[in-house]
Amino acid sequence: MLKENKKGSCSPAAGRCGGLEVHAQINTSTKLFSASPVGFSAPPNSLVSFFDASLPGTLPVLNKQCVEAAVKTGLEHYFYADIPAGYQITQQRRPIAVDGMLTYSLLRGKKWNQVMRKCVHIKQIQLEQDSGKSLHDDVQSQTLIDLNRAGVGLMELVMEPDMCCGEEAAAAVRELQLILQALGTCQGNMSEGQLRVDANVSVHRPGEPLGVRTEVKNINSIRYLAKAIDFEIQRQIDVLQRGGTVFNETRAYDSKSGFMPEPNLPPLVVYVDEASLPAGIDASQAVLVEKIKEALPELPSLKRDRLVQTYGILPEHSYTLVNEDGLVEFFEAVLKATTKEPRKVIGWVTNELLGHLKQQDLSVSQSLVSPSALAELLELQEMGHISSSAAKQVFQEMTRSSGKTALHIIQEQDLGLVSDSDQLHNICQRVVDSHPNEVHAIRSGNKKVLNKLMGLVQKETKGRADPVLVRTILQEKTL
Repeated sequence: MLKENKKGSCSPAAGRCGGLEVHAQINTSTKLFSASPVGFSAPPNSLVSFFDASLPGTLPVLNKQCVEAAVKTGLEHYFYADIPAGYQITQQRRPIAVDGMLTYSLLRGKKWNQVMRKCVHIKQIQLEQDSGKSLHDDVQSQTLIDLNRAGVGLMELVMEPDMCCGEEAAAAVRELQLILQALGTCQGNMSEGQLRVDANVSVHRPGEPLGVRTEVKNINSIRYLAKAIDFEIQRQIDVLQRGGTVFNETRAYDSKSGFMPEPNLPPLVVYVDEASLPAGIDASQAVLVEKIKEALPELPSLKRDRLVQTYGILPEHSYTLVNEDGLVEFFEAVLKATTKEPRKVIGWVTNELLGHLKQQDLSVSQSLVSPSALAELLELQEMGHISSSAAKQVFQEMTRSSGKTALHIIQEQDLGLVSDSDQLHNICQRVVDSHPNEVHAIRSGNKKVLNKLMGLVQKETKGRADPVLVRTILQEKTL
C-alpha cells in the first residue's frame, strides 16, 4: 500500500509499500449460505443455524443478493467464480471482479481547500463469510465463542501498493465507504464491524526493492487507520535505522488462515446480459451485469462534481455535503424552496445547521429544523424582513423547538427589521451627535468610518435596523 512518493506529499526519507484488504459486510437480511438473520448486538449465539455452526449433514444455498451486491461494487471484469462452508469460506482462485480502480481525493493546503485527486488499483473483489467472534474473559481465564457473525456475507476488496501514508489510505477507504453506502451494498458502519481494514505496511529506500511487510489487522475506524499506518511506518523506519530487522508478522493479534477446496459448491457464473444467457437459464435467477449497471445510483465523485458545476459552490463544500449522510438532499431541498443563491445557502447548511448537529451529536435525519423550515427563514431574510444576525437568533430558537415557524418566532420575539423612517432618523441623529470625531473623519474622506456608525445604530436597535435605510440616512447626515 505504501510506496515511495518522490513528490513528497506524505513521505519523509524512505519509501513505503504495502496493501489494504477491506472487508465490507454485505447489506442483506440473511447470511451468505443460510437463512439466519443478520443483526448487530443480538444476544450471543442467537442468530446461528446448523450450517453456521458447522453441524454435519447440512448443505449451503448461496444468497443471490450477496452476489449481486459484490458485482455492483466491481463491474469492470467478471468471471466464473467458485464460491468455496461452515469453517470460514472465501473465494480465492476466481474472484467476482479484478483489475479495478478507485479514484479518491485529498484536501490539502493551509485552508484545506486544494483538491488533490489520486488513484489506487484494486487487485480483486471476492466474496467470503465472516467468522465467529472470540470473547476473552481475562478474569475467569476463559474464551467464549459467539457465532452470530459466522456466515455473514462479506466483500473483500484487495488494494494494490499505491498509497504512501496513512492519510491517503484513510481518504481511499472513506471514498470506498461512501460508494458502498450510495450503492446500498454495505451500510459501512465501522463501529459495528460492517467495514474492517487490514493494512499491510512496509518501508524501503527510494529505488530499492519493497521491504518486508507487516500486517495490522482489523482496524475499525478511518481515523485510527491513518494513525495505525503512520505509526507502523515510523516503527519500521526506527528498526531499520538502528540496524535491526523488520519481520513478516501480524500485529494487533495473531490470525492465520488456510484454504482448501469446497466440494459442495458449484461454480458461480456472472453473465453480461440476457442475450448472453445459455438456453434454459431463468433471467430472474441469474446475475446480469448490464441490468445492475442500469440501476446504479449517482456515485460520490460524480455527485461532488455535479454540485460544484450546478450550484457554483466550492469543491471543499461539496466534500462536506457528500460526506454527511442526507446533507446533499437537505441542501437541494432548501434550494428548491428559496430564491436565495446557492453560495449563500451553503453557508447556512454547512456552518449553522451542520455545526449545530455536530455539537449535539445528531444526524441530519434527526434535525428539528426541516429543509422547508430553513428555506422559510432564508426567504424572510432575503426579502428584508429580518437582519442576518436576527436570522441566526431565529435559527437557534428553531433548533430548540420544531413546532415554531420562523415567522412565529420573529413575531413572538419582535425580531423583525425596524424600517420606520422617523424612528431610524431619530436613532441615527443621536449617534451622529454623540460621535463628532467620526463624523469629521467621514467628511474628511474616510468613508469606512460610516460602518462604525452603522454598527452603533444596529447595537441600539439590537440588530433589527434595516441596513440599507440606515446607510442612506447616515450618509445624508454626515456628508
